Amino acid sequence: MPKVTVYKTDGSSAGEMVLSDEIFGAPVNEALMHQVIVAQLANRRQGTQSALLRSEVSGGGAKPWRQKGTGRARAGSTRSPLWRKGGMIHAVKPRDYSQKVNKKMRRAAIQSALSMKVNDKDIIVLEDLALEAPKTRIMAGVLKNFEVKKALIVTPAADESVMRASNNIPGIKTSAADTINVYDLVNYDKLIITKDAVKRVEEVFA
Repeated sequence: MPKVTVYKTDGSSAGEMVLSDEIFGAPVNEALMHQVIVAQLANRRQGTQSALLRSEVSGGGAKPWRQKGTGRARAGSTRSPLWRKGGMIHAVKPRDYSQKVNKKMRRAAIQSALSMKVNDKDIIVLEDLALEAPKTRIMAGVLKNFEVKKALIVTPAADESVMRASNNIPGIKTSAADTINVYDLVNYDKLIITKDAVKRVEEVFA
């Protein structure tokens, strides 16, 4: 079973913690993580882009000039895709980009991402993250103690104090334990998580 050091916010050691082998010691399946991340990013797309076909552009009812005798190319409409302000060929239309990923795959991908963080020693477990006040200065001091610049901070539940203290720090994102996702785990260099949040993650993703 994986074992990690537990730290205080000042950077000093506060003991050790044994992590669940099922969650933090699972085999790392990179192909599965990639598939889930692609689906997650695809599901964020609105798919509302739209352009007009030649039949949808206003105007163009009259033939610009007669068929023969002008010396110019034949033209039937001023809204031809070849003309300025004409319609588009193969115009993009609204569509649904979403991809379905079942719960078992998503859970396995999160387990892989968490295990990868443990294997790469990119996880920092804190004894607690109770801030004196929701101040950016205080949170920046905590991150400086661990020399962290880009990290995902995970708390047991949504913590407004931690969120307010972290919002203005570039490269830092906060998340509740039951809402973590594969993209954030892979995208951020470090995972900063409290002991209580570790227990919550083990409950939710077991």
